[in-house]
Amino acid sequence: MAEQQNSNQRQFSVQRVYTKDVSFESPNAPEVFRGEWKPTHELNLNTKIDKLDETTYEVVLHVTVSAKVGDKTAFIVEVQQAGIFTAASFSEEELGPLLGAYCPNLLFPYAREVVSDLVVKGSFPQLVLQHVNFDALFAQHQQQAAAQGEGGEKPSQH
Repeated sequence: MAEQQNSNQRQFSVQRVYTKDVSFESPNAPEVFRGEWKPTHELNLNTKIDKLDETTYEVVLHVTVSAKVGDKTAFIVEVQQAGIFTAASFSEEELGPLLGAYCPNLLFPYAREVVSDLVVKGSFPQLVLQHVNFDALFAQHQQQAAAQGEGGEKPSQH
């Protein structure tokens, strides 16, 4: 009886955190270094979840940061920060936010560090990304998916 109770307990663990892919481009160097540095930045985030087995998932946080000075691109940084997570005995309602919000929240500081290091190594001023509310982004994504479902389009099955 005790074994059955233990097998139904929820378990969550981080098996591994790793950088899966990195790209840095400075297409307008060295000209971009010669002018006044007043950049505009754009941040794009995306999350991909792959089920590896019954209780193991790979979550990949894609972070793309681009900086422009005027109409010239100063740099583009792309980072895929990934983790392998074990999540056992969670309901589907719990698993969505766990993998779609909590895991990206764990991965983001690692991605932020990689972005900052690459920008500095590209000879640009340090760029520290601000905290991202992945819970709000996940909720927004769920609302958009629900709205698409109400509009006659069937939501995709996972």
